[in-house]
Amino acid sequence: MDRPEHNIKKHGPGTTRSSGFVRSAPASLQIRGQKIGNPEMHFSRDELIGSTFIAFGITLFACFFYVAIASKLLPPYENQFLAAIQDDWYYCLLVPLTLPVIIVAVYLHWLSMKMFKHA
Repeated sequence: MDRPEHNIKKHGPGTTRSSGFVRSAPASLQIRGQKIGNPEMHFSRDELIGSTFIAFGITLFACFFYVAIASKLLPPYENQFLAAIQDDWYYCLLVPLTLPVIIVAVYLHWLSMKMFKHA
């Protein structure tokens, strides 16, 4: 007697037929390569989302760099908001003071993985 796993046949992209039932791939997988926007640009949705994330990360880095370093080197501002950013030392000290904590966390992670592997 044949088992159902042996009767599976491919019937086109994303569908299989087994014992009379047709299953298709989820809709999210079928639109993966769908092109959006101007057809001459040839951007897929994934490329557009990835580019958006990269642009957002670069923008956040530029803002953090300005707040932490560049604003301290510029002359005093007349604007209250920019003056408050310039007088704030929290973000300027946050990254250097976070490094020892990261080193301890990485060491503890390494130690726990060693103990897990050799337990």
